[in-house]
Amino acid sequence: MSSHYPSSDVPPPEFEREPTYAPRPPVRPVPVKPPSTPPTVTYGLMGVTTLIFIAQYLTEYFLGHDLISLLGMKINEAIAAGQYWRLITPMFLHGSIFHIGFNMYALYLFGRGLERSYGHGRFLTLYLLGGFGGNVLSMMFTDAPSLGASTAIFGLLGAQGVFIYQNKALFGGMTRRALQEIITIAVINLVIGMSPGIDNWGHIGGLIAGLVFSWLGGPILASDGGFPIAHLVDQRRLNDVLIAAGVTFGFFAFLAVGALYLMK
Repeated sequence: MSSHYPSSDVPPPEFEREPTYAPRPPVRPVPVKPPSTPPTVTYGLMGVTTLIFIAQYLTEYFLGHDLISLLGMKINEAIAAGQYWRLITPMFLHGSIFHIGFNMYALYLFGRGLERSYGHGRFLTLYLLGGFGGNVLSMMFTDAPSLGASTAIFGLLGAQGVFIYQNKALFGGMTRRALQEIITIAVINLVIGMSPGIDNWGHIGGLIAGLVFSWLGGPILASDGGFPIAHLVDQRRLNDVLIAAGVTFGFFAFLAVGALYLMK
């Protein structure tokens, strides 16, 4: 008989040890590249509005009255008589150097960033819809003639708030403070608008138009790509933007038709 003994080649048992892990590589931040297109529509609107104001001044100087304002400002009776362009043209007219200066400064502040995010065509649509919506509400609720780009500016203000809210994932901790600032600016200006001689209904209409259009068709951005640089890509489709423009315009056009019918 032979006895079996453990072979000397078998290693002795070892105590169980905790597995070791390799340290994770540090997370590399991915810079996001914002849209970089120049805000040509913003500067174009500022230039056109300024040239029109100069023409207003010249007609008043040489003719003794502001002919351009008389032909284009919001006058309810003229709109009821068929001069429907007066629901658009008032946003390009101003009553004084202070008036145009304040509005063009606001357009410069809000327009550049919004245009880079919205794109040229969608930004121009937003501006025009804000002016149109403001003039429609002004026609409905006040008989006084009015003019000025503040209707469209309030549309930009509303769009800025919606843009920040719908893209809060990108703004992170800044979202709440940014929204509070937008709301504060809107409230202060609406309170100031209650002063005599200011068309606050135009402001409210522009604000509503900007909110509606941007909520339905404003950019919803997401980062596309990875290290070393990610780009922001708009998740909205062209069809979404067209529907948003149609809904916003259709809503205020419906209000305008109803108001004009009641004027007869």
